[in-house]
Amino acid sequence: QVQLVESGGGLVQTGGSLRLSCAASGGTFSNYAMGWFRQAPGKEREVVAAIIWSGGSTYYADSVKGRFTISRDNAKNTVYLQMSDLKPEDTAVYYCAADRGRSTTAQLLRTRTYDWWGQGTQVTVSS
Repeated sequence: QVQLVESGGGLVQTGGSLRLSCAASGGTFSNYAMGWFRQAPGKEREVVAAIIWSGGSTYYADSVKGRFTISRDNAKNTVYLQMSDLKPEDTAVYYCAADRGRSTTAQLLRTRTYDWWGQGTQVTVSS
């Protein structure tokens, strides 16, 4: 099975930046689409960003567009989420996920699409 491990979370002030990393092992990373999701207490898990296997197509939730950037380095089996201009509403546990099915961009917006999930990393943005 594929294992995903997130890192890079922490506590930052409003307006600050963080870069999250998700390292994959146990599979063929370059074949997978990858997504970042987040979940705050009492809320559903929601998509933040997604990227197809080649990195040539990306998706961002409206709430993070222009502030977050998803990227991948297939040689390192790693996907990144660069977060800038962070706001308190960005506070959540952030999860990365992998899809082995060559899904369309639209399909990558749904949690049900993904086959493997990491354990999550906490991001807290203080005012």
